[in-house]
Amino acid sequence: MTPVDKIDISPQKEAARTLERLVPRLETAFAEFIEVHPDQWAVFRKRLRDHFPSLFTVLLHLYGDQYDFFYHLEALLKTITKAWITRSDQLKILDAERMKAPNWFQNHQMLGGVCYVNQFAGDLIGIHTKIPYFKELGLTYLHLMPLFRSPEGENDGGYAISSYREVDPELGTMDQLRSLAGDLRAEGISLVLDFVFNHTSDEHIWAQRARAGDLDYQNYYHMFPDRTLPDAYETHLREIFPDEHPGAFTYFEDISKWVWTTFHSNQWDLNYANPEVFNRMAEEMLFLANQGVEVLRLDAVAFVWKSMGTNCENLPEAHLIIQAYNTIARIAAPALLFKSEAIVHPDQVAKYIHTGECQLSYNPLLMALLWNTLATRQVDLLQYSMQKRFAIPEGCAWVNYVRCHDDIGWTFSDEDAASLGINAFDHRQFLNAFYTGRFEGSFGRGLPFQENLKTGDARISGTCASLAGLEKALKEETALEVELAVRRILLIHNVILSIGGIPLIYLGDEIGMLNDYSYRLNPAKSDDSRWVHRLPSDPAHHTERNDPSTIPGRIFQGLRHLIQLRKSSPQIGGEGPVFIDTGNPHVFGYLRGQDDDLMLILNNFSETLQTIPHDKLGLCKFGSQVQDLVGSTTLGDNADLSLAPFQYVWLRRVDGG
Repeated sequence: MTPVDKIDISPQKEAARTLERLVPRLETAFAEFIEVHPDQWAVFRKRLRDHFPSLFTVLLHLYGDQYDFFYHLEALLKTITKAWITRSDQLKILDAERMKAPNWFQNHQMLGGVCYVNQFAGDLIGIHTKIPYFKELGLTYLHLMPLFRSPEGENDGGYAISSYREVDPELGTMDQLRSLAGDLRAEGISLVLDFVFNHTSDEHIWAQRARAGDLDYQNYYHMFPDRTLPDAYETHLREIFPDEHPGAFTYFEDISKWVWTTFHSNQWDLNYANPEVFNRMAEEMLFLANQGVEVLRLDAVAFVWKSMGTNCENLPEAHLIIQAYNTIARIAAPALLFKSEAIVHPDQVAKYIHTGECQLSYNPLLMALLWNTLATRQVDLLQYSMQKRFAIPEGCAWVNYVRCHDDIGWTFSDEDAASLGINAFDHRQFLNAFYTGRFEGSFGRGLPFQENLKTGDARISGTCASLAGLEKALKEETALEVELAVRRILLIHNVILSIGGIPLIYLGDEIGMLNDYSYRLNPAKSDDSRWVHRLPSDPAHHTERNDPSTIPGRIFQGLRHLIQLRKSSPQIGGEGPVFIDTGNPHVFGYLRGQDDDLMLILNNFSETLQTIPHDKLGLCKFGSQVQDLVGSTTLGDNADLSLAPFQYVWLRRVDGG
């Protein structure tokens, strides 16, 4: 067969010609289904025709120079068609609904929660019993951390996946997962799972066959007989987890080969230069979609493509791979959305956010800068960076969070910091010291993660409550510090609930769970400080959530009030905020809504009283009184606004809009 790069024809024309040749083959292969369901086939065939040119163009760029390009393309189309045919009627109905309302996730009703199945509820049956609690909290989106079969012992919190089609037996079965997805969906809660597509564990069947000497499966990974090529690559690579192994490669004596292992030695990077790998992972992705997963968090997106002479991060081909997977989803499972996880420079994070790539993205910049602002009490870097970087393409949304399963990396832009006269290196050293309690006067009680004593680089682990000062305050039995810690917790959650996008709560933070240092007693976890905040759920804290005289009750009830306020405020949905200069270096402010129905949200990041002059409120043009929807207080005409320590307000014109 003629290699694609020898064909003297435009990609668009070649796409049309190729599809005309392949559709009859698909109709022959799936003739039995088509005969029974001609109307469904017509709908699918239209989607295929609409999206195939984009898919073909991307795959042509990635694999067009390979002699068997058309063989792999036809195999992929059969995989896509089979996945769509086996998709349940309920999910096909969901597909149709989501295609009619593609921006459903931008609604102000959205609220996310994330947890480990075993830590939060024991197993999938336990998660099912928690559905009433999820409804009580107001969740519409539930992210269950990796729950697939993985190696015993150290498995990177489940991110070393041994099978994408098997649930960890201690958690349940795939049938239970599929049933849970349906029951969550019936309650208006979308199931979110991770798609770990950069690597598999070394126990995956593909890796096992590679270790057994199968050359085809060895080509699924990056494997080298000596250090010649690894040394050449490592000239430009950075070390991700230097504590475990230097560089990006691990030597395995049983096969006498070096294997590319960006993160951990038991996580083997997949070779996406091999189209067979792309096709097989597309099959795994569609399998998960057909279990009822509505959002896939794409793990480690920056690392999936390797190229000599580069740092092998954020390469153009990585974007093309995601775009191709997105297009496949639009054909076979249109309800499926992608969420990007890219903990890299903010400029690179933004490049993954597009309706044709990842419709959703974690917002690591906002997370890092919320903690920065609590430490400094200065909103300058937060305000400057949000003004410059919060806007994203239409039809997309940030997923905003204050904590997640991972560490806190100080991912602000050095250029942004320099614009404000801040030395980025020194400032990161300050933040590391502050949130590990090494800085005098610090309230934070976190732990360093992957600390490099030579460079001073580190990230931070810890629960929201411990980082916000509650652990320190309770240990010292200081009532005022307890009060301030609770206010800090509510303040930063107020920002993620009101700033736009989907707010995501790491479950346990809503009831003020503190660091759990018992992980140090577990040999499989003792070297990973992130387990200090990946802690088991505490029934006592959950019991106290409805008692406002307790600390868990104060935090939970405060969050519930904000969540209810969010869900009753359409201004919070839709277009993003307009950030304003409040005239006060400690107060972060932004407008939500439209000109005829504006809401001004102000956040005091200081433990002292702060005043905002009326002419800075941004609402004076209404010439009327305004009301704080949080506290139900009213400000008169031309009145200045005083904010108590860590107070937040949602201001709106009294007569509505």
